[in-house]
Amino acid sequence: MAAPAGSIRPQRVYPSSRMIPSATPVRDQFARPLGSLRLSVTDRCNMRCSYCMPETEYTWLPRASLLTFEELTRVTRIFASLGVRKVRLTGGEPLLRHGLPVLVRELAAVAGVDEIALTTNGLLLRRSAGELRDAGLDRVTVSLDTLRPERALVFSRTANHADTIDGVRAAREAGFAGVKLNTVVIRGFNDDELIDLLEFSREHGAETRFIEYMDVGGATRWSMDDVVSRERMLAIIESRYGRVDALHDGGPAPAERYRLPDGLSFGIIASTTAPFCRSCDRSRLTAAGTWLLCLYADDGVDLREPLRGNATDDEIAGLIRSRWQQRTDRGAEARLGIPDRGVLYQVESLRADPRREMHTRGG
Repeated sequence: MAAPAGSIRPQRVYPSSRMIPSATPVRDQFARPLGSLRLSVTDRCNMRCSYCMPETEYTWLPRASLLTFEELTRVTRIFASLGVRKVRLTGGEPLLRHGLPVLVRELAAVAGVDEIALTTNGLLLRRSAGELRDAGLDRVTVSLDTLRPERALVFSRTANHADTIDGVRAAREAGFAGVKLNTVVIRGFNDDELIDLLEFSREHGAETRFIEYMDVGGATRWSMDDVVSRERMLAIIESRYGRVDALHDGGPAPAERYRLPDGLSFGIIASTTAPFCRSCDRSRLTAAGTWLLCLYADDGVDLREPLRGNATDDEIAGLIRSRWQQRTDRGAEARLGIPDRGVLYQVESLRADPRREMHTRGG
């Protein structure tokens, strides 16, 4: 049963046996804190978006390799002890992971975690939004790249576009503290829908974040010619609404936020043409337990082995602390400096190492 809009989330319980969160987050070589963790809970997805999963066949992670809820909760507790305050559940499509509200409830009890969010394509959100809210989920982001069902059928190979729209409604009805809409903008596909998507967000009480098309993971058909820059997006929006004001929120959030003259706010994530590497505080854990310190990272740190071995929480915390303190990753900035920039990985490389796939490591 959905919680009423504006209802207070369950009180977090902090058992005394839990690790005590650090008052000072661990920082890397550029003084970036370890503040945000993305947890991929599955590599499976029920859509095939062209910027993430454009191929016809994929190599899936063995189910036995996926971290259990107990392991995900334990590792989150360890990360929280080092400064992580925000956790986002990703995939693949995270709602394909059976019993996800159980995991949310466990994460909500981790000392130090202030916010739990979810990124989803929305297809299954109607049936679980209320239960997730009751379990302690704070925020939901729904990927919505088009408002036109015929485009969704071609671009994402789904005939269930209406379920995504209904998922947005379900998120609002469940009373989440914030609902955002993620739109990857691609030239010639949906760059003519920016105004329609802004008006949709207004109608549904959400905030749209337009994302530049990125050359990461499974984007095997990426081309710079298909990228719609932040400057171009703003020009399109200002041609309809007039001058747009930057909000200058500050902090490590990836989106630059703007406000229309009538007060409607939106964001743009310009990772391709204006990377935010210098303030990036996020890392991600694949569904199989590989910790990646950058979205563009070629490899990562295996945390599944120590989680399933005899390593103590302190030993795993030491491993994470040491690796983060050595971190110099600025992947998007490095890509920006490449002349004649092409795709990051060829199909053969992705099939040889599925951990490089976006649907495995999470967005």
